Amino acid sequence: MAAGESGAVRECVDRYGDMVWRLARRYLRNSADAEDAVQDIFIDIWRSARRYDAAIASEAAFITTITRRRLIDRVRRSGRQPLITSLDDELYETEQPSVEATCEYDAELQIVERMLSTLDVQSYRVLSMAVLEGFTHTEIAERLHLPLGTVKSRVRRGLILVRNLLQPPVAGQATRVALG
Repeated sequence: MAAGESGAVRECVDRYGDMVWRLARRYLRNSADAEDAVQDIFIDIWRSARRYDAAIASEAAFITTITRRRLIDRVRRSGRQPLITSLDDELYETEQPSVEATCEYDAELQIVERMLSTLDVQSYRVLSMAVLEGFTHTEIAERLHLPLGTVKSRVRRGLILVRNLLQPPVAGQATRVALG
């Protein structure tokens, strides 16, 4: 996208559209708001493409960060406007997280993203699809053409790794991480 390739925007939407949509639905109160947000987010991704640096973060992390920031902005703005509900709100009745809780979640997500980058490429892809993008094990297996058991094992091992890395070290014990 930064180079101005015509097919790059479509490829970005195809690759990350589901993830951006899922995050928009999680943050926002209804489908109409989520649809508007997704369009704005992809425009912002297109405008920000020149700032992307693969040495700093993965493509998915870059897009997720932009997405979350734009959604937080929308949540903040909606807090200052009268609440207008739509009929599809009844289908997705969830308590909206506070801006502080959302920011804390984003910080934790960045820490986890750094930890996941220590995994081999295939395990990283499987775990990031499960944790960051919200795919089910079955969806991951279908998309990556892997056996379901392999997907489950990689997700479990990755989660154990993250859990071990997030636990504070116990005085007098060496930190040990096993990938199984």
